[in-house]
Amino acid sequence: MDKFRMIFQFLQSNQESFMNGICGIMALASAQMYSAFDFSCPCLPRYNLAYGLGVLLVPPVILFLLGFVMNNNVSVLAEEWTRPRGRRRKDQAVLRYMFCSVAQRALVAPAVWVSVTLLDGKCVLCAFCTALPAEALGNGSRPGLSDGELRRLLARIPCRELVAGQELVAGEAAVRYLRCVSQALGWCFVLLVTLLAFLVRALRPCFSQAAFLRSRYWSHYSDVERRLFDEACREHARTFARLCIQQFFAGVSEELAAGGCPPPAAEKLLGLADRGAVDVALRRWHERKPPLRLRPAAEPSAAGSGAGGGEPRGEAAAYCSLV
Repeated sequence: MDKFRMIFQFLQSNQESFMNGICGIMALASAQMYSAFDFSCPCLPRYNLAYGLGVLLVPPVILFLLGFVMNNNVSVLAEEWTRPRGRRRKDQAVLRYMFCSVAQRALVAPAVWVSVTLLDGKCVLCAFCTALPAEALGNGSRPGLSDGELRRLLARIPCRELVAGQELVAGEAAVRYLRCVSQALGWCFVLLVTLLAFLVRALRPCFSQAAFLRSRYWSHYSDVERRLFDEACREHARTFARLCIQQFFAGVSEELAAGGCPPPAAEKLLGLADRGAVDVALRRWHERKPPLRLRPAAEPSAAGSGAGGGEPRGEAAAYCSLV
């Protein structure tokens, strides 16, 4: 139990490792979901194609959206995309990096689902059994067999329990043919995904590493800034609520009212001591975020700057933004 707690704490402290862990869990969950899924082909000409392609394509879309929802960087990306420009301009490279990072992790589970589904072959068999060439199955010269009846017979190939008319169709040959096609498509899909991942990893050093590192740095900065802002808001709200409660009991209690209990730790509120001031500060944070530039703790006056003596009033850190 302690080992799992240590692993969980490590994943919480490392945002990238945490999201990689979530990505791996979703990939395993998608494979487990398919193994537990009871695939039942309707074996009707009008519904086989829709059902087979639906099982093949709809769950990957759901898993892709879940991958976006479970990624914490989506909220950072949405906030950075929709916020007003204010005093900090938007960097399209950072937005692209954040979107690509989220999309890459969200695509893993859908890729696993499509690979497993194609390699299993049931969806392709159900969807395209009516498109098989009738001549190859021994039905082309069958007298008195209309096209509609032939399609109904072909649609029953995945359902071996429906024996009516199955003797007219070489069902085993059809199943083997479609499963071979499906498995070939599955391995081609796996090869394509692997090649894309290899090219992304291999070609990345060929481009400007400075631009990539800059985008990655400011992407991490946006996430860290959001979390620290949430922590600061939580601490401010806790202090504000504590002082409001103390003032309330100081007003209704005769003993506290006679003593004139001053609100302790009022300096933690930083001047935001009423609801209107807090709302204004939050709106200003959203509309006019401060520029990414560190200033000294106390700006030196013009007279003091030419004195040349005395202790420094603050460390000037000219931390100019790269964005």
